[in-house]
Amino acid sequence: MTLQARLDAFKADFVAGKPPYHAPASVHAVMHRATAELIASGQAERALKAGDMAPVFSLPDAQGNLHSSTELLAQGPLVVSFYRGVWCPYCNMELQALMQALPAFKAHGANLVAISPQSQANSRKSQRENALDFPILSDSGNEVAAAFGLRFTLPDYLAELYLSLGNNLPAINGDSSWTLPMPGRFVIGQDGIIRYAEVNPDYTLRPEPSDLLPALRG
Repeated sequence: MTLQARLDAFKADFVAGKPPYHAPASVHAVMHRATAELIASGQAERALKAGDMAPVFSLPDAQGNLHSSTELLAQGPLVVSFYRGVWCPYCNMELQALMQALPAFKAHGANLVAISPQSQANSRKSQRENALDFPILSDSGNEVAAAFGLRFTLPDYLAELYLSLGNNLPAINGDSSWTLPMPGRFVIGQDGIIRYAEVNPDYTLRPEPSDLLPALRG
């Protein structure tokens, strides 16, 4: 089953309220409204694209070790995936799919890192629960996500909904800003130029990991 097929199946169950999901229609309406507003804002079109120079970054992994994009690119091309956090089931399924694709990335000499705004403790949870064997980096305040054009501030009504669902982002991220990254995936060449970019303001839509392979071959 493809990654998007898994995501679509989960979304269908969630919307239908199948156990263990019991969210009322009003919850889905709020989420749909927020996604529609983010799409309408045009922010995804303003994010970095193929051909742009990638920002240089250095971020800690789940164990506190720093990972520098400069050092990683000295070893080969770099795959970078921005995700929302361990609380997001769509993100977890994407991370699992990336893990399955890791041997193919490695075969092309590429490294893979995933970046979220969550704390290192929650990054360890991401790594443990999804059985990941690649670095999970913590981007406090979504500063690196902002440099890629992905950071956005949640509207107040969505922040209130997240709190009611137990997703206290300030506690999860250790940051009071109520910001998240739009999910985005990039392939960066050793020259620092972005070879592939996919950004979608609809967090339920993600590209297949295999979509990155032509950029790695190039």
